[in-house]
Amino acid sequence: MLCSLSPGSRSDALQHGTSGTLPHFLQEPDDAYIIKSNPIKLKCRARPALQIFFKCNGEWVHQSQHQSQEHTDQGTGLKIREVMINVSRQQVEDFHGPEDYWCLCVAWSHLGTSKSRKATVRIAYLRKNFEQDPQGREVPIKGMIVLHCRPPEGVPVAEVEWLKNEEAVGSDGNIDTRADHNLIIQKARLSDSGNYTCLASNIVAKRRSLTATVVVFVNGGWSLWTDWSACNVRCGRGVQKRSRTCTNPAPLNGGTFCEGMSVQKSTCNALCPVDGGWGEWTDWTVCSAECARQRSRECTAPEPKHGGRLCDGAALGTDNCTGGLCTQSLEVSSDVALYSGLAAGVVTVVVLIVAVTLYRRNQSEYGVDVIDSSALTGGFQSFSFKTACQGNPLLINSSQQPDLTVSRTYTSPICFQDSMDKELISQEPSLFDPLPDLKVKVHSSFMVSLGVSERGAEYHIQKAHPQTFPRGLAPDYSGVGLEGTLRGRREKTLIGPLAPSTPSRPPLRTAGVFGHAGGRLVVPNTGVSLLVPHGGIAVDTTWEMYMVINQEDSSSSTLSEERQEVLLSPEVTYGPLGLDLSCPVAMTISHCAEVAADNWSIRLKRQTQDNKWEEVMSVEEESTSCYCLLEAQCCHLLLEHPGRYALVGEPLSQEAVKRLRLAVFGSADNTNPLGYSLRVYCVDDTPYAFQEMASAERVRGGCLLEEPKTLLFRGNSLNLQLSIQDVPQFLWSIKPFTTCQEFSFSQVWASNQHPLQCAFSLERYSPASSQLSCKISVRQVKGQEQILQVYTSVVESEKEVVPFFTQSDCTITSQMGSRAFKIPLSIRQRICATFDTANAKGKDWQLLAQKLCIDRNLCYFARQESPSAVILSLWEAQHQDTGDLDSLASALEEIGKVHSTHSTSNRTSTQTTTGTTTRTTATLGRSTEELDAEFT
Repeated sequence: MLCSLSPGSRSDALQHGTSGTLPHFLQEPDDAYIIKSNPIKLKCRARPALQIFFKCNGEWVHQSQHQSQEHTDQGTGLKIREVMINVSRQQVEDFHGPEDYWCLCVAWSHLGTSKSRKATVRIAYLRKNFEQDPQGREVPIKGMIVLHCRPPEGVPVAEVEWLKNEEAVGSDGNIDTRADHNLIIQKARLSDSGNYTCLASNIVAKRRSLTATVVVFVNGGWSLWTDWSACNVRCGRGVQKRSRTCTNPAPLNGGTFCEGMSVQKSTCNALCPVDGGWGEWTDWTVCSAECARQRSRECTAPEPKHGGRLCDGAALGTDNCTGGLCTQSLEVSSDVALYSGLAAGVVTVVVLIVAVTLYRRNQSEYGVDVIDSSALTGGFQSFSFKTACQGNPLLINSSQQPDLTVSRTYTSPICFQDSMDKELISQEPSLFDPLPDLKVKVHSSFMVSLGVSERGAEYHIQKAHPQTFPRGLAPDYSGVGLEGTLRGRREKTLIGPLAPSTPSRPPLRTAGVFGHAGGRLVVPNTGVSLLVPHGGIAVDTTWEMYMVINQEDSSSSTLSEERQEVLLSPEVTYGPLGLDLSCPVAMTISHCAEVAADNWSIRLKRQTQDNKWEEVMSVEEESTSCYCLLEAQCCHLLLEHPGRYALVGEPLSQEAVKRLRLAVFGSADNTNPLGYSLRVYCVDDTPYAFQEMASAERVRGGCLLEEPKTLLFRGNSLNLQLSIQDVPQFLWSIKPFTTCQEFSFSQVWASNQHPLQCAFSLERYSPASSQLSCKISVRQVKGQEQILQVYTSVVESEKEVVPFFTQSDCTITSQMGSRAFKIPLSIRQRICATFDTANAKGKDWQLLAQKLCIDRNLCYFARQESPSAVILSLWEAQHQDTGDLDSLASALEEIGKVHSTHSTSNRTSTQTTTGTTTRTTATLGRSTEELDAEFT
């Protein structure tokens, strides 16, 4: 209710009335928002005004709630009145009406009243949840990106701002952030990849949306085809190929790999070389004054073409013609030739007599009988049988006399696991029997490398053969041949030092001396071995062969970056470089590729003399240079040339899988008596890589806490995450920010046989806590997961040690002769005699290969002198661990049954071959003791 105007007010009204104006508002009330529980103020100011009152929601506000002031305008002399009221949150909440809470001002003058604008008063707020959060996107490069955002409900309406990786995103020609709170990128760039957040804010609060991850990917594109390669055969029908790479552009950020084949093959016909042949002789020319006549012929029947050899022999022939005029001169010439020959013969006899005399005198000075070089047939290359003058640099240990009183035996298998001073012993009759009863000191390059060159090793030799030495070079374990030093008539020294191995790492190399009986080399615990077949080395010849695993990081030169290749196996070298064999050796190498699906292109590479790597063959294609039998965890190779080899793989899709071996080790913290360290390793799933990891832990004193497990790691560019879980929080504490760790995809995919390691550092609260129980999760993002369960005692006296390997300390590194082979020699010879000869009904080596499941790339076996022998060598390498002769016997029995049903016309020949097969099968079923007795 308004009060009546006082007399003073009337006089003021009369005074103001003289101005003749209505009240004019200098300030009207503004819209306002109540934040939390804080009241707001509404203010009005008018001129000239006798009174000003607020009216809210149609009702007058009581005079007592007004705060008023007045003063005189200096310019006009009119009075200015100002009024202010407070509006509380409770007032606004208690109002219930069709519209918002509102207030206005009413000002009086003597001429009348004036009203101000309506000012609304609202309670400000901002909800927590967005009506629509932005969603992550994967878009191709130059594609459009649209991120939608609907902010939470609020008063006043929230304003929206976009953040990328916590930095504000502004609008430009390509990015628009003003389109109804949405973010629009017209053409995506690689730099637009990131984490985007929608930020909504008003006068009350700020709210953040969920983060949306935007990935701009690039789909792979093929490069241009390379030129066609040369035909892979020198003569006849062959194959040539060309290739392209998925690098134009290369797939990025999960982009699709190129569809189609990276290699194209085409048949080709190489022109065969044609050797030259002599044509007919021309007629003799007229006899010359020197009593000579000539005739000629040309190399035109046929002419040499396409690299063929030139004709052997002389193209010009001469002859004496004695027409009666040259008789005297011929007789004179004959006399001169006769006298010259007699003089040369006399001089030769004199020289021989002097040489023999000096030779015998020289031997009498030393008092030792000369040992003929024909005694050097004991199966070794580098012997020193006869001493020479002191200090002769061409001889090994030249000052030491041969000890002819002590005899030792060289037996197999050989074990070099613990000490390099163990005696190297062998009883191999195929190498040393029958030999004369001679005791000779032998120095081989392998023994020199083991540190026993001064003492030597003594071998029992019984008889001499006419030829013992091959034409090879000395073995060099670094991959470069050393020039052999000649001693005696055929002898060559083989001094190839092995690099000394560190105490913490076992020597990943082995060597042995092989003869005609062949044998096997094994690098322990690495999945690498070499089989030298029987008959591969010529009779009366021996070779000192070696095999080394490269432990240096040379993968940068091995792999092709264009093809995105990864190393799937260790790099293995066998030699010596000058090795001369009549048939291929079989090498077995472990690999870590999951080859169940056709997602890999696996290749065999070899290092050239200039330390570059060349492709030998692709596993899926056929080749006559070598043979490759790829299995789930290893690869069997038939090789004819010594050198360094490795398996590399090119992923053909993101489904390509590498096998990883996971292991967890634990040890006490030396710097903290209550501390304990858990180390998790991720290595390629090959025995060699696991041995590298175990060797490192053996030096650190680590204990294997859980059986190693296998993880299938896909080539999809996603990382590998490791986390520790279920640690007893009331007993143990873990170092902050280490509970979850991560390896990048590139670290794991291109690990190159080196262990990847992460560590979890724990500390127990009390020395009484002696047990640790937890689990470690290893998983690839959007991929497979493996759990390593840890339950161990951290007190040394209570700890149970889990061994690194199940093999014994003394492992076989080399075997010679019959003990190296599963198939007895007599059985092998029968099989080769049966199947190497072609049969009218197809019972030949091709059928043998088919029954043994070795029936691809048959062109390789066809070029061998004995295809059956090479097939059996490959079978030996494939079954060296199990030694299961049942599969071979079953295959032979099945061949015999199939061919026993031939027609009567071929019954005789069929019965003959079937009888041989049956006898062979029956022999394979006999006991090992009987087979050893038969072979001996």
